[in-house]
Amino acid sequence: MAMAAAAEAFSRRLGAAVRGLSGARYGRHMAAADRAIRARIPLVDLVLEVRDARVPATSAFEPLRPRSPEEPDLRRLVALNKADLADPSETEKWVTFMKRRGCSCVAVNSHSKESIKELLNVVLGRIREIKVGVSDCTGTVLLVGIPNVGKSAIVNAMHQIGRIGAAEKGKLKHAIVSSHPGETRDISGYKVASHPNIYVLDTPGVLSPIFANDDSGPRLVLTGAIKDSLLDEYEIAKCLLSILNSRKEYREWDDLNILGNKSCFSDALSTRSHHSKRQYSSDHTQDFIVRSVRQAIFETIATFQGDLGNEDDLRRLIEIQLTSLQNAFRISAESSEVMSKRVAIKLLNLYRTGRLGRYTLDHVPDVRQEVAA
Repeated sequence: MAMAAAAEAFSRRLGAAVRGLSGARYGRHMAAADRAIRARIPLVDLVLEVRDARVPATSAFEPLRPRSPEEPDLRRLVALNKADLADPSETEKWVTFMKRRGCSCVAVNSHSKESIKELLNVVLGRIREIKVGVSDCTGTVLLVGIPNVGKSAIVNAMHQIGRIGAAEKGKLKHAIVSSHPGETRDISGYKVASHPNIYVLDTPGVLSPIFANDDSGPRLVLTGAIKDSLLDEYEIAKCLLSILNSRKEYREWDDLNILGNKSCFSDALSTRSHHSKRQYSSDHTQDFIVRSVRQAIFETIATFQGDLGNEDDLRRLIEIQLTSLQNAFRISAESSEVMSKRVAIKLLNLYRTGRLGRYTLDHVPDVRQEVAA
């Protein structure tokens, strides 16, 4: 508990920075998109809300929050995307929690064909329920969510799987997928199924101009819903390390010191060596560098003599880790400011792609609490 409290101090500082930019981030185009989405909600058959499985509560789409926790929404389906990056046991708890609150929910990985098939089948089933008794019906689905939760990736995957007939393949357009939040600007329609005909309207990501609580801002930043360039990447990385240091996942990395190449990356490294693929020391996504990064984080925590429940000691450990990570990432000596930024960007990238483990930042609320799904 003490370690978590010390980590919260870093989160509060990042949260203050996020609050300072919330007005600027909520620009005119986002306000216009909010109005357009709200106007279309009553006109469609089903609203498919995409959330980030790492932050199921924080990534909720504000216009769809129910007035009371017990108020069911039969025309809404929640997809917890990026489930491959979240703690699977926590995701399972969230799906159960959402269903108990009267909201249909399914965990999704937009990069998994089987996962998207499951989502598409759920959507088809809901449309058939809504259109019961209507023959040769057409269903419309409004895809909504905050920035960078993977809406466009989902609609593209659904569109690819759901297309029927080779003649349609060249005629149906795809959504533009970007890793940067806020790239989708217009509402566009995509056909994803026939018999019944299902059309999905992809919408821009919209953030509330006012964050729900002090924890929301940092979690949105860490999961990429807010552009890093609007803040100090170095401070974001410090907040991330405070979380990694307060969790238990890093203890599993002790095997890296004992087993060496027999670590969880050994198979991938062996496969690459058979193909004689050159290992570029500047590519931080390569397995041997990821292993070095994990090892650096583990060793700095394991050998640290201070109290991780003390904010000053935790800050001292993080500074040590950032210096150690400079070597792990093979970053050559240059100006301190540039080095710090490069370390931060690479570390955040590894976290967001799941290379540092699967973390869920939002915990399932106590069932006795009146917290909206």
